[in-house]
Amino acid sequence: MDLVSELKHIGFTEYEAKVYLALLNQYPATGYLLSKASGVPRSMVYETLRRLHSRGAVLETMEERATLYRPLPPAMLIDGHEAEHVRLIRSLRSGLQEIYTAVDDDRVWSISGRSAILTYGGKMIQEANSGVFLVLPDEDLEELSPAILEACQRGIEVNTLLTGEGELGCGRVARHPPLESELQELLGTLLVAVDGAEVLIASPGTRRETLATVTRNRDLVLIARQFVWMELFTQRIYARLDSDLLNRLEPEDRAIFASLDKN
Repeated sequence: MDLVSELKHIGFTEYEAKVYLALLNQYPATGYLLSKASGVPRSMVYETLRRLHSRGAVLETMEERATLYRPLPPAMLIDGHEAEHVRLIRSLRSGLQEIYTAVDDDRVWSISGRSAILTYGGKMIQEANSGVFLVLPDEDLEELSPAILEACQRGIEVNTLLTGEGELGCGRVARHPPLESELQELLGTLLVAVDGAEVLIASPGTRRETLATVTRNRDLVLIARQFVWMELFTQRIYARLDSDLLNRLEPEDRAIFASLDKN
């Protein structure tokens, strides 16, 4: 783990991060010793220590010949930053929401970045009022499971088509035949459709560029919902077919169902 980079993400400068890390290893210490241990020039180390002291990350004491420094314990440092970030996020959530007005339209939008895509999909699930239809590869199943389980607990009808090997213990669930997933280029596809109102789709081709499509176009949402519904319906029918009926299927159709059994 690159601790200097991680500390920079919570507001430290590079020099501040280096001095704080050096102080964790050696304290109490003078500015001179910290300059040598951290690699921060002596011309900058005392200014760096003053900034760290002013933000509460470093403690100091004056002795007869020198000023000594010790670090704020890491747990206290992180707890303080966590509390401040929580306060900031709450304030931003409230302030930004006050000036945001949701607009309904049927345009097709794109969204970039896997984190943003999963956050958007998770929020759709959290705000669902009646029904959720999902196509989930294992990676996205793991990320979205908490939101899905919470939706089930709220009484939302959840219909899920799994394309990997993961498990989901709520709602109506079916596993898509691996061979058919490959033939349909469905492997890796994420689909989230809620309340017949909005759908998000990130297909294997676009996910390499971390792009997804989002739309409230009712026709496109209906197609997405019907796709999941029909796949679940097919799985229910297949579960009731006996070997004689299966043997009467075309060879390519039997191969698809056989791939499901092998999975």
